[in-house]
Amino acid sequence: MGDPKFPRRKYDSPSHPWQGERMKFERELVKKYGLKNKKELWRAQTLLRRFRQRSRVLQAQSRYGDEQAEKETEELLAKLGRQGMLPQEGATLDDVLALDLEAILSRRLQTMAYVKGLGHSPNHARQLIVHGHIAVGGRKVTIPGYTVKRIEEGKISYHEFSPLVHDMHPARPDVDMEAPAEPEDKPKETTKEAPAVAKEPKKEPEKAEKPEKKEEAKKEEPKKEPEKAEKPEKKEEAKKEEPKKEPEKAKGPEKEEPEKQEAKEEPEKGKGATKEKEE
Repeated sequence: MGDPKFPRRKYDSPSHPWQGERMKFERELVKKYGLKNKKELWRAQTLLRRFRQRSRVLQAQSRYGDEQAEKETEELLAKLGRQGMLPQEGATLDDVLALDLEAILSRRLQTMAYVKGLGHSPNHARQLIVHGHIAVGGRKVTIPGYTVKRIEEGKISYHEFSPLVHDMHPARPDVDMEAPAEPEDKPKETTKEAPAVAKEPKKEPEKAEKPEKKEEAKKEEPKKEPEKAEKPEKKEEAKKEEPKKEPEKAKGPEKEEPEKQEAKEEPEKGKGATKEKEE
């Protein structure tokens, strides 16, 4: 028995953990391509870094007429051509240096399955791959990061034993794989919406009538002021009527006085009768 094999890390992490611009750029790519985490993004960055590094070394060696460098250059360009990252003919080492990160991420099986219309979104395409519903050339592939070769682009489909093979399955997207007619239908929709946009300016004069109604309402408000002015006149009339009632109240005591006098005379008469009886 030999020594156990420890798998080495296939990616290089960033040199600095906290960089705002880099972190924002990574979040956008993770969301766009439906990646599980940033490790998958760093793995693609490491692969791109190795391609570019190898291209710079070969450029330096080819300047001195090294035959081995020319041979390795042809092999590198042929490999990138087979993977679909560069054209198969007419590519140079300068094209390798011009590659970006999206050129590698776009060749993943997850991205290609979504572009073919096998999934509603990149995340849905990833789920279908992991669950074994996607096949490449009739062979089941369950690795979302599998690099699709140029020859295999037209061989991506649902697996023959997957229930998604049936056209009426509810989990299948409505987009047709073989007839992607979306770009041709979009311009037609824009032409239909164009007259609807032209009708919007007609609504502007209706909005302009509202301020006129407000001005008319303001003009009508001062007419109500004289009505308020009539109220103090009514109060003054009420005040004038009040003093007229005062003499009526004054007559009250005059009427009461004779009653009191009669009441006083009655005890006096009683006293006189008692005196007569005593005599």
